[in-house]
Amino acid sequence: MSYEVIWESEALAPAGRFATDDPDGVRQVFTAVARLAGNPRVEDPFGSTDVLRIHVGSYRVLYEVSGSQVRVSVIHLGRLR
Repeated sequence: MSYEVIWESEALAPAGRFATDDPDGVRQVFTAVARLAGNPRVEDPFGSTDVLRIHVGSYRVLYEVSGSQVRVSVIHLGRLR
């Protein structure tokens, strides 16, 4: 089964800001998130079974998986300190 990856504006806006000083890092984030289309349940839940997360370099991505719509919605992108 292949999932559709949807970037919510709340996650896409920071990606644009982070790309100004770390384009390679943000490119790695987009590559890792695209891989979620094949297998979105790769890490432990973030506080609940509804929100999942991956870490890519110094970035954290929070996302939700909707089985009924077969979508992965990226809801947050943040940089670790």
